[in-house]
Amino acid sequence: MDLTIRPARPSDLRRLAAIEDAGAALFEEHLGDAIVPALAAKAPSGAERDATGILLVAAEERRVVGFAHVVPYDLHAHLEQVSVLPDHGRRGIGARLVRAAMEEARWAGFDVMSLCTYRDLPWNGPFYAGLGFTEVSDLEPFQRDLRAHEQAIGLDDAGARVLMQRRLERSSDLPAHR
Repeated sequence: MDLTIRPARPSDLRRLAAIEDAGAALFEEHLGDAIVPALAAKAPSGAERDATGILLVAAEERRVVGFAHVVPYDLHAHLEQVSVLPDHGRRGIGARLVRAAMEEARWAGFDVMSLCTYRDLPWNGPFYAGLGFTEVSDLEPFQRDLRAHEQAIGLDDAGARVLMQRRLERSSDLPAHR
């Protein structure tokens, strides 16, 4: 697999929503009747994502198969979204995207990256824990606001949601995905 992680180009942006939307099937399969409308809602466009933060894509040859979006909140980097096409899952692409996002955020001057996720879904909480993220209970004000928004749109109705974070280090210090 010839995979490249790079900053998103304008020509990539039209593909990002479809990549994120394709992941809804995984939630539907795993959660069944417990799926909430917010998980099945249409994803924001790539142009909306490109308006702020760091936007990286995973490209195989010339085809974009995944992306990571990091949003700055005050002095904090927050991993807003990581999506990989389901037929490209379980190949380490998501882990490579997260590591690249951490590296880009570190170079941008951030010391910590946070994210919100489902604690018990295998491709969520356990995946991020394997990359060195840990659950946080003492939240920053912006993190409390993010969690309140998630609760308001019903994401907590589909399972335990947590906020996780990790310190950002040089890429050679980042753990390999298990």
